[in-house]
Amino acid sequence: MTGNDKKQKKKEGAGAPFRPLLPVRSLADIRKLEETPLAQALTVRNTYEIFRNAGAAFGGKTALTFLRTGNPADEPIRWSYAELLARIHRTANMLHALGVGPQDAVAVLLPGCLEYHLALWGGEAAGIVQPLNPLLTDEKLVALMTAGRAKVLIAYGSDSESGMWSKAMRLRGQVPTLTTVLRVAPHDEAPGAASALPEGVADFDALRAVQPADRLVSGRDIAPTDIAAYFHTGGTTGAPKLARHSHGAQVFTAWASVQVAGMNEQGISINGYPLFHVAGVLPASLASLSAGMEVIIPTTSLLRNKEVLANYWKLVEKYRPTSLSAVPTVLAALANVPLAGADISSIGYCRTGAAVLSPELAARFERLFGLHVHESLGMTEMAGISTITPPGVDGPAGCVGFPLPYMQMRIVALDEHGNASDRDLPPGEQGMVLFKSPNLFSGFVDPADNAKAFTADGWLATGDLGWIDGDGRLNLSGRSKDLIIRSGHNIDPKVIEDALGAHPAVQLCAAVGAPDAYAGELPVVFATLVPGASATEDELLAFAAARVDEAPAKPRSVIVIGNMPMTNVGKIYKPELRAMAASRVVATTVAQICDELGVAEAARPRVHGEGESLVQVRIDAGAAGALAASLRERVRTALEPLPFKTRVLVE
Repeated sequence: MTGNDKKQKKKEGAGAPFRPLLPVRSLADIRKLEETPLAQALTVRNTYEIFRNAGAAFGGKTALTFLRTGNPADEPIRWSYAELLARIHRTANMLHALGVGPQDAVAVLLPGCLEYHLALWGGEAAGIVQPLNPLLTDEKLVALMTAGRAKVLIAYGSDSESGMWSKAMRLRGQVPTLTTVLRVAPHDEAPGAASALPEGVADFDALRAVQPADRLVSGRDIAPTDIAAYFHTGGTTGAPKLARHSHGAQVFTAWASVQVAGMNEQGISINGYPLFHVAGVLPASLASLSAGMEVIIPTTSLLRNKEVLANYWKLVEKYRPTSLSAVPTVLAALANVPLAGADISSIGYCRTGAAVLSPELAARFERLFGLHVHESLGMTEMAGISTITPPGVDGPAGCVGFPLPYMQMRIVALDEHGNASDRDLPPGEQGMVLFKSPNLFSGFVDPADNAKAFTADGWLATGDLGWIDGDGRLNLSGRSKDLIIRSGHNIDPKVIEDALGAHPAVQLCAAVGAPDAYAGELPVVFATLVPGASATEDELLAFAAARVDEAPAKPRSVIVIGNMPMTNVGKIYKPELRAMAASRVVATTVAQICDELGVAEAARPRVHGEGESLVQVRIDAGAAGALAASLRERVRTALEPLPFKTRVLVE
């Protein structure tokens, strides 16, 4: 399409929404889609066009449904496609009036709510949207907003969700580029309930209300290469990085998801993913809305809301979603919620992602609810989606489906450092997964972060380990950084997790490497138990060891814990488990030394982790007395060979 053709199309108004061109059931169907050049198959240039097209096509049909509570009897708030488009226009026009241009970032600090969609899509129509994880520290939020040069912050006007309003008020004086904070009133807040707003802070609804609802006042022609969003990676700890998404990348994610997953206007979904995360924003929201689906937001707390989880199947019976999508840890929680006679027959497609699904959980979900769990792979660096297992295609646990159309995928061997080599592997052999794709991100805001993201010849190095099966589907086993390396032997933690996960008392489990002076790392497993179930650690260890064939991979211990550490999107957070494993090793070593020296219980050192990379041993000089110096030296000498940072202090 030439530049003149694109401008003419823009003048002619809305185009058609996305619709699946054919049912995808095989790699041959993906190849069939690719017979049409991508420039002809996908003519939408930006996310604003998606909403303009959907608003024209679906008008009064419900686009978004917000559940005030997890009680199925309570009435929700609904917005139609026409209302959503009008509100997006008003939001974009308000931001334009506040001086937001194509190079300016609009930071968003909101819980699950209808207004999040205005901030997202109105923000992208005016400038660059920057969704923020509210669980990050003030320091990291300031660093992210400063790196993104955020001009406006849209924040929730209440502390009921992660203390967001107080956090926003603290942030506003610390980001040099920030000019305005916009307060979003909680749903159903009484008029005038908010106190007078300080200088530089304005009411989100009041400013939007005076703006035109039928067009973009800016007249902006948004190119596919224009940056639409900054998404941060790195979880709640570590050093977050800002990934740049172009409009073209996000549009391709929506279009390709519609094609492979067969989305259409008859569909209804419950989107419980956080809206600062690519999974919730792109495959679960933008793709769904581009096809005319109804998207349900299950309260401001989403699937962290215990009432929503407890009533999930009753909510399914009331709202009749056609698909269920959640991370494996949420599926594990739902497996403990009895159906209690609820009719869930509307669900025709169950899907998961974000972490590898255990075979036992997949089997349990199918046994309990008659739902086969289809897996997909998505990542921030690929605008939320890379591979999808379509409806009607059943795969074993770990099979994440077909690559999107027009995407290239390789499996390469790992080098001696666990990084991607340039040696391609044949189908069936495990290596690192590499991609090139139309929805590949535009790199990180800080160029220094790009060094490890790409290979020398421009492929995205995902860090995921997997292989391609005979049907051309990608199968995942884990992450390269999660490999347990015992005396140079690479141990796949999934082998151990699948073994222990088959025990009926185990709810969740995760294997990590515990530091060892001789072997480098030894495999250990942390587990939580199904509510009401009981099992000893020795029993679980014997069960797992009997099911792991390779001797080096047999776990050395199983540790039962009350709660599994999680990221805010429901992934098991292994860095914390590795730190816990290191603390246990240090504590055991210290106890052995104390036994040898005859140190009384009250005089023994205290062992505790400092973050994820340091374990401290604190010796009370007063309690240890004459033994303090020799105790310190013995402990320091014993811990020095461990491949983990330790510090011994006498106080």
